Amino acid sequence: MNPKPAPSIDLRAWRQFVAVAEELHFGRAAARLHMTQPPLTQAIAQLERLLQVPLFHRTSRKVALAPAGEALLPEVRELLARAQALPERARAAADGHTGRLRLGFVSTVGFELLPRWVRSFRELRPQVAMELVEATSDVQLQSLAQDELDAGLMLHAPGQAPGQLQSLRIATEPLVLALPADHALAAGPQPDWEAVLQQALVSFPRRILPSVHDAVMRLYQEAGRLPPVVQEAIQMQTIVNLVSAGIGVAWVPESVTRFRRDGVVYRRMAHAGLPECETSLVWPPGQVHPALAAFIDFVGHNTAPC
Repeated sequence: MNPKPAPSIDLRAWRQFVAVAEELHFGRAAARLHMTQPPLTQAIAQLERLLQVPLFHRTSRKVALAPAGEALLPEVRELLARAQALPERARAAADGHTGRLRLGFVSTVGFELLPRWVRSFRELRPQVAMELVEATSDVQLQSLAQDELDAGLMLHAPGQAPGQLQSLRIATEPLVLALPADHALAAGPQPDWEAVLQQALVSFPRRILPSVHDAVMRLYQEAGRLPPVVQEAIQMQTIVNLVSAGIGVAWVPESVTRFRRDGVVYRRMAHAGLPECETSLVWPPGQVHPALAAFIDFVGHNTAPC
């Protein structure tokens, strides 16, 4: 036997209940509701029939809340307050002042840029829940395709943001050389270029940053050398730690220099063919939800011209 469905009670009936509960007088409650007393009396009686419990005790001289009425009153007040707030919440969601933003990011923006943006954006839109996911660009692309992220901050070679996504360029920076602090080439401000090309190289796999990886490999190929990669690592911090351990040297974005690691020094090279890398905010084409649109606008107004 199927259970009897719960009665459908509209907000008007609950407002009438609260008015009577607070006034404890049908005449005053009717005046407060801008109606006459008989329809209000009938409405309360109908509400009690639907609930199958008395909400009020009535005598010719007095109206008092019944136990069921006392139990319901605070919850009904909360219900009405929440209902009254719904239009404002809808407007806030449409304007991007509430909602959820799932943002992927590569480690290089986590050193300085992302914390500053997150703090400022949360001050502007505190009701937007930000979910931050550190991930390499290949993982971000997969997550964006599967609707597990709304947007991502990715590294790539200049002008080579993923073509299937919309993008906003954030910054352009050179690659710098990370060396063990006790390495012979670390003694001066500008290591010898030919000597650099002979050093064991710690690098990142092509799959996580293909356009930058290819640009670095071309440096060696154009010099007639085979890139001497001895170790690969996914995270930039791990690459720097391997350099500190003396495994080799590494080409890293200049923003990585903010990651201070004992035993590592950074040198900015003057070689003409040294590639740069860009950071872009990327997101899927099509309709953009309001919270993401607000973040894109925020980033656009807080990015210095490249």
